[in-house]
Amino acid sequence: QVQLVESGGGLVQPGGSLRLSCAASGSIFSINAIGWFRQAPGKEREGVSCISRSGGVTIYQNSVKGRFAISRDNAKNMVYREMNFLKIEDTAVYYCAGGHYCSESANNYIHWGQGTQVTVSS
Repeated sequence: QVQLVESGGGLVQPGGSLRLSCAASGSIFSINAIGWFRQAPGKEREGVSCISRSGGVTIYQNSVKGRFAISRDNAKNMVYREMNFLKIEDTAVYYCAGGHYCSESANNYIHWGQGTQVTVSS
């Protein structure tokens, strides 16, 4: 079994920054990819980006290009999401998810964290 725990969410003003963390534990050898998803109120969950075990990054949302970055530390079993120049429309619950390969579809991920709330508001 794999456990994923997100942290780092909170309230930030527009233009501000946050760093989310995703800590993995358990049978992590089964995970080759960690994806970040978000779900805003009244909207469907959407894939934001993904990082493979080797560090390859795929960004699924054009709206975050140049603002969000994803990285991982395999030695610490951690994945990080740096979010800069945050906008009100970035407000959502952010989830990390583990799967065998990167995909924009949530259906391809096996393990999910509980989510962390990010609120961008003045």
